[in-house]
Amino acid sequence: MHHNATLPDITPVAPLKKICLMRLSAIGDVCHAVAMVTRIRHMWPQTQITWVIGKIEYQLVKGLAGVRFVVCDKKSKNARAQLKRDLAQEEFDALLVMQIALRANWLSSVIKAKRRIGFDWSRSKEGHSLFINERIQAIGNAHVLEGFMQFADALGVPPAPLSWDMPIEPSDEMWVQEKIAHLGKYVVVAPTASKAMRNWTPEGYTEVISNLHKKGVPTVLCGGPGPLDKTMQAALHDLNAPIALDLVGQTTLKQMLVVLRQARCVIAPDTGPAHMATTVKTPVVGLYAHSNPLRTGPYLSLNNVVSVYPKAIMKEYNKPWEQLSFGLRAKGAEWMAQITVADVEKSLSEFV
Repeated sequence: MHHNATLPDITPVAPLKKICLMRLSAIGDVCHAVAMVTRIRHMWPQTQITWVIGKIEYQLVKGLAGVRFVVCDKKSKNARAQLKRDLAQEEFDALLVMQIALRANWLSSVIKAKRRIGFDWSRSKEGHSLFINERIQAIGNAHVLEGFMQFADALGVPPAPLSWDMPIEPSDEMWVQEKIAHLGKYVVVAPTASKAMRNWTPEGYTEVISNLHKKGVPTVLCGGPGPLDKTMQAALHDLNAPIALDLVGQTTLKQMLVVLRQARCVIAPDTGPAHMATTVKTPVVGLYAHSNPLRTGPYLSLNNVVSVYPKAIMKEYNKPWEQLSFGLRAKGAEWMAQITVADVEKSLSEFV
């Protein structure tokens, strides 16, 4: 089901009183989960929602209306004991186990719930089925966000228009305004993914940034404080990319969300900021090679994706991607370099 397709036929049920969901990470997946949570909040306003979430991801969604967050530091040795203490007095009508990783499933086992809803068989691995007693329906080739929406379907929550209602603080808006007010309408480049092979080339970004600069369109560079972000940042500066404002490692996640919200568009590979931009309705030119953008791309900008994924899969598996598993990833480190400046600028031309 795409966002403009017919809505699922859901038999109305009485709203549940208390539900808990478990999705600790990563940023993009948390953005998709917010859409599902917002649907539950809008359609079942009396339902109490508890969300067990990762420490970093919480910084983005803190203050989301109608949701109680239980922050879980999954790296801590005491994470499970702490979660058990935090939720010791509670029993939920349903627990949504929205993460397949074994650690998250093992953590979920301390949460008391009558219904423990997990993924369908095709998406289960790492012992997921040991921790659940019910599954969402199997659907074929679905975007991750649509897969998450099926958890709301499983509860019987009526369909609702897609929305995120991301919490934005006035103090963050003021901070961003001071930084960007002088720029006018800018483009954000968020160049760094969590794996180096998913990044486009610094030379490619530099050429696009230079061409925007010649047109009088400023670019703002965004990214986190991690080593891959710093490496890409240094490479762009070495190439003298005419960046109007470099905010790499300078923003909180909420400040970055405001920067993304006020941009004309965002250029990004398969990375959190692409999905953050989608939650605030900013168009994204997504750069994809290793994962299928129809599954992991920026949900409202799938038509603007620049993708060499079909080519990569054909080369590595000798079959078109349509004949293989929808979630299949390409492996070669060289694929992102196959994306051309001309392809990126063609997608970009709609917005600048």
